[in-house]
Amino acid sequence: MKTRSRLNRTNLTAALLAAPMLLLAACGKEGASTEKAADAASSKDLVKVVYWHSMGGEMAKTVDKLVSDFNSSHKDIQVEAVYQGSYDESLNKMKASMDSKSGPSMIQVYEIGSRFMIDSKAITPVQKFIDMEKYDVSQLEENIAGYYMVDGKLNSMPFNTSNPILYYNKDMFKAAGLDPEKPPATFEDVAKAAKALTKDGQAGASFAIYGWFMEQLFANQGAELLNNGNGRTSLATESQLNSEAGVKALTWWKELVDSKVALNLGRKTDDTKKAFAAGQIGMMLDSTASLRGIVNSAEGKFKVGTGFLPKPSDAKEGGVIVGGASNYILNNKSEAEQKAAWEFIKYLTAPEQQALWHINTGYFPITKKAYEQPSVKENLAKFPQFQTAIDQLHATKLNKATQGAVMGVFPEARQITENAIEEALNGKKSPKEALDAAQKEITAKIQQYNKTVK
Repeated sequence: MKTRSRLNRTNLTAALLAAPMLLLAACGKEGASTEKAADAASSKDLVKVVYWHSMGGEMAKTVDKLVSDFNSSHKDIQVEAVYQGSYDESLNKMKASMDSKSGPSMIQVYEIGSRFMIDSKAITPVQKFIDMEKYDVSQLEENIAGYYMVDGKLNSMPFNTSNPILYYNKDMFKAAGLDPEKPPATFEDVAKAAKALTKDGQAGASFAIYGWFMEQLFANQGAELLNNGNGRTSLATESQLNSEAGVKALTWWKELVDSKVALNLGRKTDDTKKAFAAGQIGMMLDSTASLRGIVNSAEGKFKVGTGFLPKPSDAKEGGVIVGGASNYILNNKSEAEQKAAWEFIKYLTAPEQQALWHINTGYFPITKKAYEQPSVKENLAKFPQFQTAIDQLHATKLNKATQGAVMGVFPEARQITENAIEEALNGKKSPKEALDAAQKEITAKIQQYNKTVK
């Protein structure tokens, strides 16, 4: 009996000790199941946004930083940034993916791809989301948003934005008896300054053969590059490249080269920048996005001055057109994915992110309040030359000329324009002859494109 009793007690004790263990084990299984279920639910609720962009080098690092910060603060959305090469390469990849869902949720497209993106019917205009939540577009820079406003709506959200300014060597100006604090403002002023600067193996100026510069010289004269309100009133059907504004700009450019006060260094802006940094030329045109690099390359050698894009002394009221790119949302993705892409776009547009983007890349902030950020104020104190770019943007009156042209064949048109400039500068054709031929070729391409759209 005692033995049996001891055994029963032992069994009871073991059972009592085992019970909590079994309970813990059961709880452990239930906890693991709950965690797995939560993870599955979390994974199910997570929306992935694939973002194709064309920002290489240091700019890619800034894109990755913005994406990482967004992902950290948005647990329900995961953005994956994928570099797709140049703007042309990225757009071609997007075209190839349009019949499937293998493409991105959103894509960065250069400004001259605007008409194609609209005509592709592959996008959901950001205006849809703006209207849905009454998003305040007045916080955006009018002259930047204005470019991407077509048919009364904002089709994409501006992202990286720049315009061209005149860069000049202040030390060369001083040595030539010119006022280093007074940059030339007109075609005539540039010609005079270039003449004074040309000596001792140095040339007064050099402008890269870049179609963007010609487009800007049109806008700065208040002239439209295309008919039908620069393609904004209705689809453009003709180029106006050979109009008075074009002939005047190219004649001035050619006269500078012919009189040997300006060098023709070809199409690469990098070659012009190298010559400027080496003190071989006194003036050049380049993007505001290049400002930091240009100032840094001259450090310890000479001081860099900046001025507005020059124009003829008798020009009509004009200004500059923004360059760069914007972000589009693709419409072949789910509504949840498109909304998530919109959340990312809003994040990129906020003053804090625009300040980070501006400081690290040199592109304009697209949001006015970004200029109130302490970091932007500090950067402006370090690079006061950038004030020229800001002032030029704000001095531009928004009209059809300064909004910029829109056409579906813009990349090809720019190449044709560069061919014409090259022919004129090399003496193969007069400026008028070169532009007449280019105008016909571009017009033919526009009309062919319009037929495919219809």
